Amino acid sequence: MPYIAHPDRYTNMQYRRCGKSGLKLSALSLGLWHNFGHVDQLQNSTNIIKLAFDSGITHFDLANNYGPPPGSAEENFGTILKQNFASYRDEMVISSKAGYTMWDGPYGDWGSKKYLVSSMDQSLKRMGLDYVDIFYHHRPDPETPLEETMATLDLFVRQGKALYVGISNYQAPEAEAAIKLLRQMGTPCLIHQPKYSMFERWIENGLLDVLGAEGVGCIPFSPLAQGLLTNKYLHGIPEDSRAAKPTGFLQQSQITPEVLKQLNALNALAGERGQTLAQMALAWILRDERITSVLVGASRPEQLMDSLKCLENLDFTAEELQGIDQILANQV
Repeated sequence: MPYIAHPDRYTNMQYRRCGKSGLKLSALSLGLWHNFGHVDQLQNSTNIIKLAFDSGITHFDLANNYGPPPGSAEENFGTILKQNFASYRDEMVISSKAGYTMWDGPYGDWGSKKYLVSSMDQSLKRMGLDYVDIFYHHRPDPETPLEETMATLDLFVRQGKALYVGISNYQAPEAEAAIKLLRQMGTPCLIHQPKYSMFERWIENGLLDVLGAEGVGCIPFSPLAQGLLTNKYLHGIPEDSRAAKPTGFLQQSQITPEVLKQLNALNALAGERGQTLAQMALAWILRDERITSVLVGASRPEQLMDSLKCLENLDFTAEELQGIDQILANQV
């Protein structure tokens, strides 16, 4: 049977304006960094995306190198789109990025016009799209002039290959320079995608202020610190966890007795709020009005369903926020 989206999908989702633009994003967005490559089961990936859309999530975030292997997340997403979402394309915000290593040689990485143009064309082909809604430069390039990189983003909008453009992993001074360049070119920077969680708060030291002042949206990734801010690690490191794998982004060395103490204290506070640790961690990010949306991942539909419940309680008392800060400062 053909997929038919849930008729009430927009009822319980919040939609937030992205900076000073005309675009609104769902408070939660689905990131396809993990669990959507050729090494994963296509049916499971399809089920997660269907649940996301049925729950009011309209934004689906990819990059050229997502997989594994690199490119396969976009290929699988393109297949899922064609088979299930062809009639819903105009209800979806689809984003991609380029800036990390994608192919061998001097033209397969960083921020040159040569690399970005090739990458954009490859991404559109993999997904079977005429355009993406948002295209990001994935990380600053210390060797390519910023003007060249930003001019290429501007070009994509003028060509109709992207409706909006953004940046990712830029520090505050770099972000401010990029935003001003794009504005001068006539293509405003829509959004910035930084890493942000209770355990990684660098964007509070200037970047959020820049984005707020410049009218640019913010969509954090890794809000659960690669799964650390879930109930998975409350009692140590499970054998089937990311931290148990030597090649993962979350290393066993990061899960110290001190961190375990923090996690359990945060979990207790979350319980007092009627939330899981993960739900509180997501709500904590969304508490800031400068945050447009937060990217969540999922390896199965049940994980996504759990994350969606964070929307049931996004309010924090001053005492709760103070308690969280004290826990993170090891004052417990």
